[in-house]
Formats: sequence, C-alpha cells, structure tokens
Amino acid sequence: MKITIVQGAFFPIPPLLGGAVEKMWYGLAKEFVLQGHEVNYISKTYDGLLNTESIDGINHFRVKGYKVPSSNVILKVLDLFYTLKAVKKISINTDIIVSNTFWLPIILSSVQQKKCMIDVARMPKGQMRFYTQNARLRANSSPVAKAIKAEIKTEYLDKVIMIPNTLPYRNTNNIDFSKKEKIILYTGRIHPEKGLDILIESFATLNATDWELHIVGPYLTEAGGGGDLYLKQLKKLAQNSNTKFLEPIYDISKLNEIYLKASIFVYPSIAEQGETFGVSPLEAMSWGCATIVSNLECFKDFLIHNKNGLCFDHRSEIRVKMLGQYLKDLTNNTKLMNDIAREGLSVNDTHSTEKLATEFLSEFESIKSKY
Repeated sequence: MKITIVQGAFFPIPPLLGGAVEKMWYGLAKEFVLQGHEVNYISKTYDGLLNTESIDGINHFRVKGYKVPSSNVILKVLDLFYTLKAVKKISINTDIIVSNTFWLPIILSSVQQKKCMIDVARMPKGQMRFYTQNARLRANSSPVAKAIKAEIKTEYLDKVIMIPNTLPYRNTNNIDFSKKEKIILYTGRIHPEKGLDILIESFATLNATDWELHIVGPYLTEAGGGGDLYLKQLKKLAQNSNTKFLEPIYDISKLNEIYLKASIFVYPSIAEQGETFGVSPLEAMSWGCATIVSNLECFKDFLIHNKNGLCFDHRSEIRVKMLGQYLKDLTNNTKLMNDIAREGLSVNDTHSTEKLATEFLSEFESIKSKY
C-alpha cells in the first residue's frame, strides 16, 4: 500500500522535540516500511532537515509549520494555514491518508476522505460531526472512543475504532532490579494539568533523605509547558525536599536510560479532558518502574490497580495523603515494588509497534477494499 501520514503543524518529524503522537506515528511509519509498504510523511519544516528527503525508507515532505501558540484560537488558525499547504503534498495515487490535523479531514476531497483515517488523540470537542465522511475515526483509548460516539449519529458508529498508542521502541532488555536507584520519576510536560504539585507535596511526606524525585520535561509555553512562573511555583513548593528539575530529554535512547535507573514512576495528571492515553506511564512500565497514575479512565486500558501498577484518586480531598501512602508502601517494601514493576513489563508485548502496526494495516486494508 501507499500510505501518507500527515503530522501536525507544531512538532517536527523525526520527533526531535518529542511529542507522544509524533513518536508513535514515526515508529509506525518505519514498521510499515519494514513490512513492505510505501510511506510518504508530511510534517513541518525544521532547521537541519531537508524539505524533501528519504530517511529509513520513508519519503519526507515538509512544509512551513509553527511554534505552539498560547491561544487555542490562534492554534486553530495556524493549523489551517499549515494544512492548506500540507494537503498539496498528498499524492493522488495514495491508498491511505492518516490525518493528525484538525482541518485536514474537512479540507480533503470526497475521494480522499474515503481513504482517510483520522487519528483522534485528544478528547473531541464537538468537531467529530464534521468528520463522518472520512473512512475511520481512530481513538487511542476507550474513553476517547466513547466520546467520539457521543458526538456522531448512530449510522456512523461503525467508523469508530480503538487501537491503543504504541511504545515508541521495542524493549527486549532483561531488567536487573538490583541496579535500580532510589529515584521517583516523572517525565512529561511541566504544566498545571499534570498535577505536579500533588506529586511534590506527596514526596515531601516521605521524609526519606535517601530518595530523590526527578521531574523531567519542558516548561516553556511553546513546548506545551506552563511557563516560567509555573516552574518557579513548583520549585518553591519543592525547596525543602530532595527534588530535581531536569531539562527535557527528546532522544528516546537517553530517555530510556532515565527510566532504567528509576524505581518508581508517577504520573499524577488531573487533566480530565486533556489526557487521553498516557504514553509516559507506558514507557516507564516497559522499563521496570513501579508505576502510579491518577484515576483517569484512559489509564485503565493498560494499568490494573494493585496488579501492574497503582492508581490514586486525584479528585479526593486527601489525594496528597493517598499518593504519599503509596510512595511509602513502595519505598518501604522492595518486594512489592518489584512485583508490581515485573507485572508492568507485559506492555512490551501488548503495546509493541510490531503488534499494533499489524492492527493498523488491517484497518487500512479494510478501508481500501471499500472504495
């Protein structure tokens, strides 16, 4: 098949600035090529990358993109400008189009819409009713699939499918838990919706001088963070605890080294509508971190409380106490911590790029057979 992937306007491909969606589709693109398919990848221009080139068998076509604006209205306008340029790069002979922009499914011709799978990686906000002429609406989690179905007519429900996000790598390493360090880790955007204040306050209740909390990720607004003021607030909150704020790591191999060292991973997101999957917890589980997440529905597709992870109620008035108790339970009981971490390693099979690429390709074949 000839597959065209259209990425968004704000992050480059290869995913040099990170981005869970970008990492996933880039990994899938490489797997599609390995399985004998032709992949054209449309993404934003970026310093050091040619506008037209071939990397790892993927044909790249780049058009002018933008930095992430603070205004959602401006974001949609910039996305439109980008999409109008990107659509011109789609070959007339392509068999499948994967859309990662807001406007592309609307702008495509009726013929192209029949070839298009829309990647819905965020909670929909009313736009799904405009997308029903396209072939598939792919949700990355059960809550997203449910939300999509709530926005469209019954006659289109069979177009909604759920395929989870992939791990952006294949981890075949044997984890030596004896080499794990006394590190509690968070990786992701440093933004108020991630609940980092809860994590910092909970960590402070440990009173354990031999454990460190590492917070790794971007805080700049153009990278999706909460900005300088928010970072200062967090640092003030953490000033009496053994907490380190580290620069974002976009190189997957270097990020994996961080996961490999950490014993515990915490993802305390409070984003009721913004969080739709949670690749960071999945990555941490794949490297043997005992993982704790908040009580968002999206995490329940892959994390089972008291089996392969722990889940605390972020909506509770005693949420800091609850998370703090889980941290104490794990740091005081190495066997419990390692047992949970070992159960989590199964995500290396259930969410591998190879396995889920096969599911996507099956859907692509189904789409192709109907036009």
